[in-house]
Amino acid sequence: MFRRPARRALSPDAEIPDIPVNWRRLFRYLAPYRARLALAVVALIGSAALSLVFPAVISSVVDSVLKEGNLQLLDQVTGLLLVVFFIRSVTSLLENYNLNYIGERLVVDLRQQLYRHLQTLSLGFFTSRRVGELVSRLSSDVTVMRTALTSNVNILLQQTLIMIGSVVVMLALNWRLTLFILALTPVIVAMGALFGLWLRRTSTQIQDELAGATTVAEEVLQNIREVKSFARESYEINRYENAISRAFSAAVRLLRIRSIFGPLVAFMGFGGLSLILWFGGREVLDGRLTGGELIAFLIYGLTVAGALGSLVNLYTQFQEALGATKRIFQLLDTPPDITDAPDAKTIAAVRGAITFEDVSFSYDDRQEVLHDINLDIAPGEILALVGPSGAGKSTIFNLIPRFYDPTGGSIKVDGQDLRTITQASLRQQIGIVPQETLLFGGTIRENIRYGRLDATEAEIITAAQAANAHDFIVQLPDGYDTIVGERGIRLSGGQRQRVAIARAVLKDPRILLLDEATSSLDSESEHLVQEALGRLMSNRTTVIIAHRLSTTKIAHRIAVIDRGRIVELGTHEALMALDGLYAKLYGMQFREDWLAEIEALEK
Repeated sequence: MFRRPARRALSPDAEIPDIPVNWRRLFRYLAPYRARLALAVVALIGSAALSLVFPAVISSVVDSVLKEGNLQLLDQVTGLLLVVFFIRSVTSLLENYNLNYIGERLVVDLRQQLYRHLQTLSLGFFTSRRVGELVSRLSSDVTVMRTALTSNVNILLQQTLIMIGSVVVMLALNWRLTLFILALTPVIVAMGALFGLWLRRTSTQIQDELAGATTVAEEVLQNIREVKSFARESYEINRYENAISRAFSAAVRLLRIRSIFGPLVAFMGFGGLSLILWFGGREVLDGRLTGGELIAFLIYGLTVAGALGSLVNLYTQFQEALGATKRIFQLLDTPPDITDAPDAKTIAAVRGAITFEDVSFSYDDRQEVLHDINLDIAPGEILALVGPSGAGKSTIFNLIPRFYDPTGGSIKVDGQDLRTITQASLRQQIGIVPQETLLFGGTIRENIRYGRLDATEAEIITAAQAANAHDFIVQLPDGYDTIVGERGIRLSGGQRQRVAIARAVLKDPRILLLDEATSSLDSESEHLVQEALGRLMSNRTTVIIAHRLSTTKIAHRIAVIDRGRIVELGTHEALMALDGLYAKLYGMQFREDWLAEIEALEK
């Protein structure tokens, strides 16, 4: 029942499949701003059309004004040019402002969409990905995609219109010379396609290496205490520099390709103009073209060459953007492993009965972590999970709030299968206090209120008092407004635990999950935390992962886990009398604690 095959998470270092980009989907992000886009396009068309006026005016100046010495016509032509350039400036302003506005909105929209989607993904996704990689997707990849959708689209439309307009005018002036020019374009286009392919591959490598460097920096900054305690600053500097050097090497490869491509296209463009001058000069000598028209032709030829060069360069930039776009779409297309059923029910309250029925679980298809777990936890019961490291205690712990789904069997709360309940309403009934508490970097008040966002100040203080946290909080210079720092680093371990307990008290859950939080605390902090936990566990169904077996004495029952199976179940006294694995573990830890006390007394 409800059995599903295990799914292997995508490795963080796995290559992104080379899937074709859905351009319609890409441009769909522009749809909400179609009005601004339409205004920008109209301005762009006007700007492109006005750009075609100048060569025609030059032709008129050369053939009529200068040749005939008509000063009045020169004044009129100059005035016309000033008006044209002013209007073109206005259209360029409208075009640039609106396109850049759309670009900034796209960055916001994409980052919001990505972040919202990340929040829907299951815990398993984040265990197989590094934070730095995801941050890179939210930052650099989105910026690259924004450029592709706005600045590059602007250049594409503008240069296409200018090129088409120039070709039309040139055909009207002299079709023979125009066909001569167009015969040169396939070579430039072919070169652009070849270089674009190289640029796309190299650009993707750069994004990969930058994501790796970001990951290294993120990990080190998050674990700076460990870095300094092991004096590994030099090692981490070297590791980051190696990552940046790999990104630099990829960037240099990209630079080489661009450095070769640009001058080569420029040479071909200017070489083409030389051929235009040669062919056009013959047309003038044969009387099929005037001198002014030849000059206009050269300017239009420069315009066409510039537009063609821009389009070829644009093609290479679109190729560069494909890597970033694929990564964004891959992330957006990643489905959550845990989803609500279409008919999932919302639960407002539970008694707290938890039932495991033939539960099996594996993180991938290679090794099963839990095997046929059967367990009934009564409402209000305190159950301790004990066993060797890697036995499966944390997995059982994580299955209750449905961070993962079992690959076999079912888990029920008050007789309802967890997969028939909405995740939000289920987790609203569950409070979790982990072994190592990680707080948000804001104030103590904000961290406690995280348990219930609409809590009043009085309720926050009451929760802190129940957690034995109020006294130390009010002694801080800023009291409840004290900034706790990144991951709560400005508070001691015991203080962080009590803030976490206050948060759980404020949530007032019916089911409590405790990953024993006192194993690394000093005696005074341990006493305060245990006292707070005692209040928190009162009249709540509680599951404890017990690292120190002395904690199990407060449990109504103890489940001993070994190699993914429950091998013993009962009270402390019953299991000690059984003289099995629990008694062995308890005896080993008792001797370790006794020896530690002897050593402390000798010191």
